[in-house]
Amino acid sequence: MPHGDITHIDIPVNDSEQAAKFYSTLFGWQIAEVPGYEGYPMWQAPNQISGGGLAPRSDVFTQPRSYVEVDSIDETLKLAADNGAEIVMEKSPISETSWWAIFRDPDGNDIGLYEGVTEVSREE
Repeated sequence: MPHGDITHIDIPVNDSEQAAKFYSTLFGWQIAEVPGYEGYPMWQAPNQISGGGLAPRSDVFTQPRSYVEVDSIDETLKLAADNGAEIVMEKSPISETSWWAIFRDPDGNDIGLYEGVTEVSREE
């Protein structure tokens, strides 16, 4: 995905099984746990592009959060902070080739950032 695209949306839930049934029935989403991410079922829309996760609700995660793909989380966090954002979570690894972070914009919205490889290249 190019810089600036929405790449992922997390929805906070109290009961992931109930939420999975609800969203798959309502929207036709395919929802499944991915090995290595147990307890965090991921959803994919019928267009096979839109997707995200059903993340455990917490005191600090009460509303859906969108993640924007960027070329550099470090540069984007600096730019966000220079323009009035608060850094909620510094850059953290997801895998060996991907990272995430969260900032709060001047209006109080939490926005996630994603940097990394989204497609696996295969050697022939």
